[in-house]
Amino acid sequence: MLTRYFIFPVLVNGFVCKNPMHVNAEDFFFSGLNKPGNTNNRLGSNVTTVNVNQIAGLNTLGISLARIDYAPFGVNPPHTHPRATEILTVIEGTLHVGFITSNPQNRLIFKVLNAGDVFVFPQGLIHFQFNRGHKKAVAMARLGSQNPGRIEAKDLFQSNPKIDVRVLAKAFQVDKKVIDYLQRQSGMDNNN
Repeated sequence: MLTRYFIFPVLVNGFVCKNPMHVNAEDFFFSGLNKPGNTNNRLGSNVTTVNVNQIAGLNTLGISLARIDYAPFGVNPPHTHPRATEILTVIEGTLHVGFITSNPQNRLIFKVLNAGDVFVFPQGLIHFQFNRGHKKAVAMARLGSQNPGRIEAKDLFQSNPKIDVRVLAKAFQVDKKVIDYLQRQSGMDNNN
C-alpha cells in the first residue's frame, strides 16, 4: 500500500516557517539602513522598517527596527504600535518626542532629545517625533515585536471600506464636509 504524505507549510504569527535545512544567511540579512530615506513629502519624514516582512528570520524573535529620517521641521506623526514597545535613539539632530498616557489623565510625557539620547514609547500609546531644528535629523528605533504594526490618525479616514461619515463627524464634533475633505486628503499622502 502506497501512502501519500502532504507537507503543508507551518505558519507562526501568520508567517511561513522555513524548513531549517533550507535556511541561509539571506533569511537573516537586510542592507540599506545606511541610506537616507526620502523626506520630500508632506510630513517631511521617512520610516524605513526592518521587520519580519524584510527579514524572514525575525519571525518569532520578537524584535524589529526602523530608521527614521526627518527633514528640518519634519514630523513622524502621532501613531501607535499595537504589538510593541519602542525605544528610540537619536543619531543626528534634535527631536521633540512624546507620548500620551491613557485616559482619564491623557498626560503628555515629552522630552527634547539630542544625538545619543534615548527615549521609550510604551506599547500601544500614541507617540510622535518632531524635528525642531533647521537641519536634518536621523533616529533608530527598536521595537519589541517582529511585526509591531502601526496605526495613525489618518487611518480613520483611509479605512476600507470607509467609516461612515456620520460616525467620524459625531466623534470629532465637526461638520460632515470636514470629514469628506479629510478622507479625500488622507488618501493623497500614504508616506508613512
